Amino acid sequence: MKSFLSIDQGTTSTRCILFNSDGTVENSHQIELTQYFPDNNSVEHDPIEIIDSVNKCIQNVVNDVDVNEIISIGISNQRETTVAWSKSTGKPFYNAIVWQDTRTQNICDELINNKKLTKLFKNTGLTVSTYFSLSKILWLIENVSDIKSSLDNDVCFGTIDSWILYNLTGNFYTDVTNASRTLMYDLYNMEWSDGILNELSIPKHSLPEVKPSLSNFGDIDSVIKGVPITAILGDQQAALFGQNCISKGDVKNTYGTGCFVLTNTGTDIIESNNGLLTTIAYQIEGEEPLFALEGSVPIAGAAVQWLRDNLNIIKSSDEIESLAMQVKDNGNVYFVPAFSGLFSPHWDETARGSLFGLTRFSNKSHIARSVLESVAFQSFELLQCMEKDLDIEFQNLKVDGGMVSNNLLMQFQSDILNKTIISQDINEITALGAGIASYIFIKNLNIESVGELISTSKTWNPNMSNEFRENLLTSWFKAIEKSKHWL
Repeated sequence: MKSFLSIDQGTTSTRCILFNSDGTVENSHQIELTQYFPDNNSVEHDPIEIIDSVNKCIQNVVNDVDVNEIISIGISNQRETTVAWSKSTGKPFYNAIVWQDTRTQNICDELINNKKLTKLFKNTGLTVSTYFSLSKILWLIENVSDIKSSLDNDVCFGTIDSWILYNLTGNFYTDVTNASRTLMYDLYNMEWSDGILNELSIPKHSLPEVKPSLSNFGDIDSVIKGVPITAILGDQQAALFGQNCISKGDVKNTYGTGCFVLTNTGTDIIESNNGLLTTIAYQIEGEEPLFALEGSVPIAGAAVQWLRDNLNIIKSSDEIESLAMQVKDNGNVYFVPAFSGLFSPHWDETARGSLFGLTRFSNKSHIARSVLESVAFQSFELLQCMEKDLDIEFQNLKVDGGMVSNNLLMQFQSDILNKTIISQDINEITALGAGIASYIFIKNLNIESVGELISTSKTWNPNMSNEFRENLLTSWFKAIEKSKHWL
């Protein structure tokens, strides 16, 4: 049986999964990634550790299989995280600056005030934010002397997919989904924005060539030499693809380090009036790109890690559910996880993480429950904004990611949305999406083939009164407003 390999390089770990052609998992391996926090505003990864983890994961997965049966590789990656490396040596100039990093706020303030860029930025579908790659590139140019001195001829800037691809194949490419997360890519012309690059003195040759998501990016030249990489998708677009959200109006939510809701808008570029982002869903070589509306919140599963690593309230992440279930409700405690400010739909970089409603009655179970509920509340806001932008009402929500195993969270999500929640048999949808995309391209299959590899695992249905739901939401919105403008 032929198989396809998926490289899923995420914020907290690297995972490789080998799938059979029927979508079942044949083998997998995962390596946790070190998180570096040089100061209160900075989050970094070691690019060498990233590529080493990729190679080790691949090697572990293929050790006991017939590599001749592997016909394609797909890559999904944490988006916006930015690496700068030398063309001549292949070595990174600096640590990767992670998408959660907020050190570039001053640069973003300057970009916002540059009126020459306003229309150009609008064409990217994004808002000016530390979230995206552009300000990270400008910070690297300003603060790393070797980059500044080599900018004319020896610097490569790329998101993590480009860094992995460069090391595995020697090619300097990215795909349209990752390009659309940089604040430098024009969605209307489907190319790097010369106006932005020229205004900010970023050489175009320092950026990768942009290719459709499903196309041939080159053969891997190590570990499993000669296997082609035929799909690259940013992790959230890979999840959209893996959830079979290939039709206009399909919507999914991924619960990972952050929380990301995307809905397919077809070939239409929809500009949000409610704080959402316009992005590329995917593109098949030779076809028109499909677009999406996206709502992004930076802290979801990361808040559970914070309870574990910073507060020591739990010893392992999966303990949070049992701890939260020791109380019947949140005890009127609300947690706003604005550790990196607020993203969609608020876009307030001055907000900070906050706990509200604490009394002598409050205990660690109430805090644990408030952390879980914050994920559902944030997701509610994103879905509500999408419905307003599209003038539709979603009947259900497809979900994936590590937190889907938390039954308490999923039931509360269904309750607060007043919608049915649907999960799949396989929870690693991001990896599956990138892998399936590579397989579809190499086999020249119809995109509808995705649906044949997907089966529903579990559903959650709402069981909450409208009055109680409205009371909870009123308190949540009050907490959100109080967390803003802290800095």
